[in-house]
Amino acid sequence: MTLDRSHDSKDNSEIHTASVLVTGGAGFIGSHLVDALLASDNRVTVIDDMSTGRQSNLQIENDQLTLIHGTVGEQLAFQEPSFDYIFHLAAAVGVKLVVDEPIRTIETNVLETSAILRFAAKNKTPVMLASTSEVYGKSEALPMQEDGNLVFGSTEKSRWSYGCSKALDEHLAMAWYRREDLPVRIPRFFNTIGPRQKGSWGMVVPRFVAAALSGKPLIVYGDGSQTRCFCDVRDMVPMLLDLIKTDDAVGKAVNVGSDTPITILQLAELVKNTLNSNSTIEFKTMNEVYGDGFEDLQDRQPDLTRLHSLIGTRTKFSLQKTITSIAESFVISTGNEQ
Repeated sequence: MTLDRSHDSKDNSEIHTASVLVTGGAGFIGSHLVDALLASDNRVTVIDDMSTGRQSNLQIENDQLTLIHGTVGEQLAFQEPSFDYIFHLAAAVGVKLVVDEPIRTIETNVLETSAILRFAAKNKTPVMLASTSEVYGKSEALPMQEDGNLVFGSTEKSRWSYGCSKALDEHLAMAWYRREDLPVRIPRFFNTIGPRQKGSWGMVVPRFVAAALSGKPLIVYGDGSQTRCFCDVRDMVPMLLDLIKTDDAVGKAVNVGSDTPITILQLAELVKNTLNSNSTIEFKTMNEVYGDGFEDLQDRQPDLTRLHSLIGTRTKFSLQKTITSIAESFVISTGNEQ
């Protein structure tokens, strides 16, 4: 579907191909979004420093795509604020990265978001600021509602730096909305999975799939009783495209994903069965993996009432189908990064 700004125009008949900026567009979610935008004949500019993104994720040969290597803050200085829409997905990703590199996590999330909001404000360009279920922190209120309390752990545990920094991003975006009338929309992603996702930074599904394909043990962190809700990126991207055109989503955080929980142990068994793998399932404590004092959230489940009220609901990909798709996207070879 071609993006249009007819809802922003005095002439409601105006529909045109959009010029779209996607930060972090070479990453897992960003590249799927870029594909969808290009498929609808939009002109897309991607800014990505390739810290976790990959150029191979993008249709480099497409003349509607412009790829700019670098950080958002650096590269915006060379861009005219003439985009119709901005999707800000550039961020530090993955629990392992958060624990290993907390300074990078905090500075990337907060400083890059500040830069993109100031840039967008020049022309009041509609911005979609990608957020995360991590902003709920240690909240035990299930299902998690957008107007619920955010509960973070001690600053002595870097685990919570990611969620805190993304919550600050949301506060900053809402301030620009309230004070400067900048049209911001804030989707909170819940465990998005799918092809092109790698397990390098701790993502559990591709980590399990890679192990199952290679006959290695599937390592469950903790006792496996933790629950998560997984959504295929190919179901999630159309939700983003609908939200960016929905006026009632402006100035709101919206949970995006699936609300069907599964335990991590059940997930490991499902991956094994789906891929007919002979791999074993083994367990490691959180301390063994992430060091002393690491805290994990036992359960994470979104309330999708707001999402459904804004754009309805649609999902096509079962968890088994997504697992199969991830497996098909892996090329198992010596030295291949999983």
